[in-house]
Amino acid sequence: MNGRPFSLSRRALIGAAAALGAAPAAAAFGAAPSLAAGRSAADIAREGLLRHGAAIRHRDVVGIADFASPSHARRFHIVDLAGGRTSSHLVSHGRGSDPAHSGWVERFSNEFGSNASSPGGYATGDYYIGKHGRSQRLIGLDATNNNAEPRAIVIHGAWYVSDAMARQHGKIGRSEGCFAFDETNGSLDEILARLGPGRLLYAGRFGIDA
Repeated sequence: MNGRPFSLSRRALIGAAAALGAAPAAAAFGAAPSLAAGRSAADIAREGLLRHGAAIRHRDVVGIADFASPSHARRFHIVDLAGGRTSSHLVSHGRGSDPAHSGWVERFSNEFGSNASSPGGYATGDYYIGKHGRSQRLIGLDATNNNAEPRAIVIHGAWYVSDAMARQHGKIGRSEGCFAFDETNGSLDEILARLGPGRLLYAGRFGIDA
């Protein structure tokens, strides 16, 4: 991947996150949604900022990917902590996380070639134009996702993420681990505009109470 996401280096970001004394990954992103059931998207956003705030330049808006929900659900939440508004969107998970294409995340992986989703905090980086068009780089801040940059885990649009796909098949398509959004209904535009560089994207099985 070419270019630096923003002025802080990846090493500095990860070091700052570690300095917060983050909880073990299993506790934060554990397999059982019931560990966090009943919490709101805003609650999860604040938790993410407590863990990773030192590595995040802008703390007003947080993106939350709740992989406790199936792929046909609007499980990506843009939380405006200042304005108190939340919008929700379809988002893909990696095919390596759902090999049978059930529509549910079965496993996470940070390994190269896994094509799986990875849980944890990400700092949003630069916009760029790639093979999927307008996209945004991500920097993994946890041991569970610190290969995000070399794995090219990014935000991008995809034809296989749409309301029509969800209605017709009861699920949407899978990525290779990236956070893919509907590029036809304004979701991708909103994600890119409202997150912008230097904000937090927080992913895991959270069991958000919508």
